[in-house]
Amino acid sequence: MEGMKTFAEEITCKLDGMITLEEVLQVIEKPKYAEQGDVAFPCFLLAKMMKKSPQLIAADLAKQIDHPLFGAVVANGAYVNGFLNKQVVSEHVLNDILKQGANYGHLSHGQGKVITIDFSSPNIAKPFSMGHLRSTVIGNAIANIAEKSGYQTVRINHLGDWGTQFGKLITAYKYWGSEESVKENPIQELLSLYVKFHDEVEQQPHLEAEARRWFKKLEDGDEEARDLWKWFKAESLLEFSKIYDLMNIRFDSLNGEAFYNESMDDTIQLLQEKGLLIESDGAEVVDLQEYDLPPCLIKKSDGATLYATRDLTAAIYRQNHYQFDKALYVVGQEQSLHFKQVFLTLEKMGFEWAKGMVHIPFGFILKEGKKMSTRKGKVVLLERVIEEAIELAKQNIEEKNPQLAQKEEVAKAVGVGAIIFHDLKNERQGNIEFSLEDMLKFEGTTGPYVQYTHARACSIIRKSESNIVHPAGLNDDYSWSVIKSLMEFPIVIEKSLQQYEPSQIAKYVIDLSQEFNKYYSHVKILVDDTEKESRLALVKAVTIVLQEGLRLLGMKAPMEM
Repeated sequence: MEGMKTFAEEITCKLDGMITLEEVLQVIEKPKYAEQGDVAFPCFLLAKMMKKSPQLIAADLAKQIDHPLFGAVVANGAYVNGFLNKQVVSEHVLNDILKQGANYGHLSHGQGKVITIDFSSPNIAKPFSMGHLRSTVIGNAIANIAEKSGYQTVRINHLGDWGTQFGKLITAYKYWGSEESVKENPIQELLSLYVKFHDEVEQQPHLEAEARRWFKKLEDGDEEARDLWKWFKAESLLEFSKIYDLMNIRFDSLNGEAFYNESMDDTIQLLQEKGLLIESDGAEVVDLQEYDLPPCLIKKSDGATLYATRDLTAAIYRQNHYQFDKALYVVGQEQSLHFKQVFLTLEKMGFEWAKGMVHIPFGFILKEGKKMSTRKGKVVLLERVIEEAIELAKQNIEEKNPQLAQKEEVAKAVGVGAIIFHDLKNERQGNIEFSLEDMLKFEGTTGPYVQYTHARACSIIRKSESNIVHPAGLNDDYSWSVIKSLMEFPIVIEKSLQQYEPSQIAKYVIDLSQEFNKYYSHVKILVDDTEKESRLALVKAVTIVLQEGLRLLGMKAPMEM
């Protein structure tokens, strides 16, 4: 917020080197109530230096600050409170947003730097369930926010296309599957086989050993095992691409776990050369005792490799190929220990770049308070949820605006947007209760509410048929609330990237929508008077920022609804 920086500069200047600009910026804040001002500086930290009470310091400082950006500067107890000049600031903000358009809020922190983002990563031969939604939409939003901050992003879908579950699936297929059934309904049939394996193994424990044997065959390149694996993978990718297309999500790399199989020996050799591998109960591990962590398992006693081996290999490959400054892993919180072990093992291997690796954990989507489980067949298919959401959006449009052009396209934007927003408005570390009803509400703090606000603002611009050339400032309280909200956008983008927290942007677009709707209900925007152009500029600025905010979350902003 520009006013905040100017205020901080003025205070630093008046204190004549007693305190740095950075120190002032760290403590400067927004007053709790609008009537107390727009920005405040607490004087407590100066009391010791100046040997005066904070109240006296505040009174002296307030008298000294005189800047055209401020209408008034007053002392309020131990605080110096600044009231921004509404006319001057609003003129500057409106012209700035209209000039920059979608570039408004763009930051340059990441200029010339690369971030790899590992997200979504569903398991082959299992349906794309609601459980995968969180990694997919959080990762996509963080990638968008990183790009807005100047970074070059590499979006990686590290597919779960390897591991002992394939031994289980091949075993199940050999016992109970048929080519015809799988071809007819691939994902559903493969899921049924996987669930059946887990039901049967309770009665027939020998199936576990058989599954391990089939996975070992797959690792050793057995032709039958490989063919089945390739077939399961091809069918799954077709299914996944439908979901990604619906959600408008793209990837730069689809290299899954299997991609790294041939390079894993190099990783193991490197660990040996560096003297990091030790034997433990027949397995090979990297000791992490100095970090108070259990050892990182590299190779099991039967010679099979593990997730950690693959993730180490993938990290080395990505650094060699992309020279990343940061590598982000958007993976559930239950994997926190695994990533700590992998990152620290890379550091022990002498890779300085490992310090730029970050695990971004998130909570579960719960159903009736319990985690969804593919193994037990308790799974809600994301594609079905999306289809229902689009259908509901369509019905809503038919009731409210039957004459709307491009109904299908708008229904898709609203239905998909409702699902994305329901996830991203929650802080990522919390769990979310799965509820179609809440997800698809078209009022309250929802995606459709923000999209509808954007469409309403676009409709005002269309009706006005006016040109907005160089708007002057606005002075009333309702427009000022919207202006202050618009000024916050670059700060919110910066914060959301620092914290890897897209919910900051979701909450922001809700707040901006609420402020705008208050403005709309109290102010006659299209009245022909000297301020009409400025009011329309405010409406236009809101459409620009809402559309950009929604885009960062991975959503579309229809111009009509």
